[in-house]
Amino acid sequence: MTNPPAAPEPAGTTAPAHVPAQAGDPGDAPAPRQPRPTLRSDLRASLPDGLVALAVTAAVFALLYVRIRDKSSSTVTVMPFMADAGGFWMYFLSQAFGWSALLWAWGTVILGLLLSGSRPGRLPMSGPRLERLHRTTSLNTIALIAAHALLFAAELVRHDTAAWNSALATALTEALVPGGYDSGTGRVAIPVGQAALYLAIPLGLLFYVRHRIGARTWRVLHRCVIVVYVLSVWHTLLYGTNVWYDGWFRTCVWLLQLPIAALLLLRLLRPARRSERLPARPGDRSGSWGRWTLRLGGRLVVAGILVALVAVVVSGNDGGRSVPPDDTSSTHNHD
Repeated sequence: MTNPPAAPEPAGTTAPAHVPAQAGDPGDAPAPRQPRPTLRSDLRASLPDGLVALAVTAAVFALLYVRIRDKSSSTVTVMPFMADAGGFWMYFLSQAFGWSALLWAWGTVILGLLLSGSRPGRLPMSGPRLERLHRTTSLNTIALIAAHALLFAAELVRHDTAAWNSALATALTEALVPGGYDSGTGRVAIPVGQAALYLAIPLGLLFYVRHRIGARTWRVLHRCVIVVYVLSVWHTLLYGTNVWYDGWFRTCVWLLQLPIAALLLLRLLRPARRSERLPARPGDRSGSWGRWTLRLGGRLVVAGILVALVAVVVSGNDGGRSVPPDDTSSTHNHD
């Protein structure tokens, strides 16, 4: 959930080619080499964005808390015992971090798609500043996902009556080990979320070693980040009790995917690199039939996804449940 596919090399990663001084202009000097972005410098730059993320998380937590207390949240319908907002505040805080993580991942993907394709004529800020914002939101997305998972584990420890070391081991296994959580929908939803976290960390940090692995390898791996975002949305729709049932809140989650799909389709139809453009016929520009078919198929798949998303939003048939589960005895049994 961090970086979007195929983001370009950020400005300043290589020395710009300068125009040689004209004869008679001895005072002209080459443009200074811009420093390569480092993880340390981007971590410092991510602080303002991180503070905004924490403020948004606090606002989401307050909203969740009030809705639970007023019994207007579908979480109470799914798990009636959670009507005690004070007793399960850590679970709701984990949910708040999860929603912030999804929002920051959404913004990161939007920025990456804007930067990696044919850029619009007008952008709210310069390319280098947008690229840096893209990197800092990516780092904060990783931090928000990690906080979401760790607070979920802390909530499990809090309500476990076993000895603290046993409770801690069980909670970390259920929250962080694929297959460790075996209750209800969590048997699928939790591993999906864990996969998003464990893919986000290396794919997000590979940017800082791209000069070692090669720009082409980094670009290929970087495109896999869209998978992280898809896994995050899937985890939310499967396990988020706030979007458990059909309704406007769940439909809004689907609605947010429309700009992602539209920008991805535009990115495929109008790639910035000539080598990624679809030839008029197979074999043109030394392209093979297999490569041409794969690129055409990718464009058709994304176009189909965009049409499906529009149909979901317009119809309101978004896969939500309509009947509460029979068994609500388990703290996190989402059946």
